[in-house]
Amino acid sequence: MRRPGRRPRAAHPDRRVSVAAVDLDVAALHPAVDDPALNSMNFLNEVAQQYPDAVSFAAGRPYEEFFSVDAVHRHLETFRRHLADDLGQSPDQIRRTLLQYGRTKGIVHHLIARHLVVDERLTVDPESIVVTVGCQEAMFLVLRALRAGPRDVLLAVTPTYVGLTGAARLVDLPVWPVTDGPAGIDLTDLRDQLRRARAEGLRPRACYLMPDFANPSGVSMDLDRRRRLLDLAAEEELLLIEDNPYGLFPAGDADRLPTLKALDTRRRVIYLGSFAKTVLPGARVGYVVADQRVAGSDGGVGPLADQLAKIKSMVTVNTSPIAQAVIGGALLAHDCSLVAANRRERAAYARNLRHLVDGLARRFPAGGPVRWNVPAGGFFVVVTVPFGVDDALLHRSAREHGVLWTPMAHFYADGAPVPALRLSVSAVTPAQIDLGLDRLAALLTAELAARAAPA
Repeated sequence: MRRPGRRPRAAHPDRRVSVAAVDLDVAALHPAVDDPALNSMNFLNEVAQQYPDAVSFAAGRPYEEFFSVDAVHRHLETFRRHLADDLGQSPDQIRRTLLQYGRTKGIVHHLIARHLVVDERLTVDPESIVVTVGCQEAMFLVLRALRAGPRDVLLAVTPTYVGLTGAARLVDLPVWPVTDGPAGIDLTDLRDQLRRARAEGLRPRACYLMPDFANPSGVSMDLDRRRRLLDLAAEEELLLIEDNPYGLFPAGDADRLPTLKALDTRRRVIYLGSFAKTVLPGARVGYVVADQRVAGSDGGVGPLADQLAKIKSMVTVNTSPIAQAVIGGALLAHDCSLVAANRRERAAYARNLRHLVDGLARRFPAGGPVRWNVPAGGFFVVVTVPFGVDDALLHRSAREHGVLWTPMAHFYADGAPVPALRLSVSAVTPAQIDLGLDRLAALLTAELAARAAPA
């Protein structure tokens, strides 16, 4: 049926159905396609495109000024030489490695394992690593493997990265929220949620969290809480899914804390990694370390990574070998240390974080209605206000004040307005931060005044 008031276009000679006709109803598709969690990223991208002149604190993209097309070619050549000189591959083998369908688990797994030793003091068998199409695929593979039946649920620290929520929706895995706080996951609430779920006949499969500079909250866990979380996970026979895209970017001089995976002696942690923030987002390369031992139907025992690779073979077949080669070359160029490779980026993010926090303090009085947290690193700051923040306010902010940010409501399951917004410091300069904060202050001042005015 045609939409009222719309004149139909002339049909193509070979086309029997009007372009305005409806062939499918969204209700006939998987429920996830109409879920707000799947609309979130597209919505934010569309708002940014509608207002290209707005200062954007919305995107968690890495700093672009250090990107270099020439570096891509250098890294590719470095990896080619590695195949020839270190791995002894012939020209035919090199051509096949780089240009043909490749190994499902990946071709840079051995270099990722070296990186984890160098930067994280974490020793893993390279065969427990699956190289994925970004970290997003790694999340999907893990959740797809863990969701075995309708009783299964996933626990996640709330507020939660929307990509995790969306992936869980796609595999029909309900997400149960666990309380977060200034020091990270609330261990008492985690235990309570586990017992509640089991009392209802459900099976909690894992708990997802970012221990370092979490997206969106910016919160980090201290060492004691990390150890107590691992003890709890062992006691409760619970897997932990550790996502670590921001761990290399502390803002201060203190030593980085060990990852949960580096502290894990009982194989409780599935570790998700990404090269989007540390090397090149356009390569779309991530990975998962899944060394949990799985007994196969044939009686054999192998790492969970083997099972994830089976799923991957039916989803993306393999991760682009050329993209992997660029990442591999970047690792080789810095002796597999991404800490060394990201010194400029770490300094830029730390500078921006300090500049943003100081700028908020200059524009909003201490003890006033506008408050914010001060993360120890990473990309994100959360600003709390005394009114609900929704997508309509974001549109008004972009249209009338020329500044973009992310409503914190996007990181909660029910989508209801939350009195907070997220600011990202990663893709802006200090001058843009100043301009954006001036505009944000104008927006919030106007909103506070409007809400204080008598009806």
